[in-house]
Parts: sequence; C-alpha cells; structure tokens
Amino acid sequence: MINDTDLKHLQRCIELAKAALAAGDEPFGSILVSAGGEVLAEDHNHVAGGDHTQHPEFALARWAAQHMTVEERSKATVYTSGEHCPMCAAAHGWVELGRIVYASSSEQLAQWLGEMKVAAPRVRTLAIHEVICDTVIEGPVPELAEQVRELHRQFHAHT
Repeated sequence: MINDTDLKHLQRCIELAKAALAAGDEPFGSILVSAGGEVLAEDHNHVAGGDHTQHPEFALARWAAQHMTVEERSKATVYTSGEHCPMCAAAHGWVELGRIVYASSSEQLAQWLGEMKVAAPRVRTLAIHEVICDTVIEGPVPELAEQVRELHRQFHAHT
C-alpha cells in the first residue's frame, strides 16, 4: 500500500524526470531507498546521447550491485516516475532488489504516446511482473500519473 513516504519519494522521481526534460532527455527519474528510509542513489534518463540503455532504473540496479549486500538490496525500494521497461525490470531482478513503486505504468505511457501519435518503441513494453517474479510492485499512482503525462507531452511536443 502506498503511503505518504512513498508519495514523497515519487515526487522526487518526478523532479528528476523534469531535470531530464530540461536537459533535453526523455522524462524519467528514479531513486533507490534503503530499508531504513535513506536515499542511497538517484538518477534520470541519459538516452539523448544515443545510448538507449542509459535508463535510471538500470543505473540504480548497477549501483546497488556494486555498493550493497544481497540482503540490503532485497530490503531496498526503487521508486520511479514510470514503470520499468523490460531491460530495467530484468536488471532489478538479477541484482535482487526489493520493492518497486512507480507513478505511471507502461500501459499508461503506451496510451499517451498513441494519443500523441508517437511511434511505438522498438522494444515491446511489458509489465514488470511479466519480466520478474517475487517482487512487490505498486503503482500507478493516479494523482501523480497526470504530472508524468504532462512531462511526456512536453517532451514529444519538441521532438
């Protein structure tokens, strides 16, 4: 169940997505939070340079693998503005991170992009639970998803 702390962390993800947008990148932002509530790492998309593997969730999974024990990772939470893509979901699963909380879903994003007449991505979108198992997954959060939608509208209005 999503609580006020979760909403605070998701709002930070949206701020990071705004930073990505301001830098000319796709608006996605994510943070990694320890079991004790400490923000350990945060990032936003860096795909504008042409490397479409530079997603924040993937970067956080790699950071966690290098800096946390398996036990610490299993108790951590990844918050993100948008549901993990299949690549990021797999990375999350492979490094055995814990809970995932997202503001907007892949299904919502696909619907928004369709409404904006943006071509579907080359990699199919899948729900996280279709890629990894044994992970607590919560989202979308309707009161935040509209903010994410607006960021994508702004991004695609300029592409």
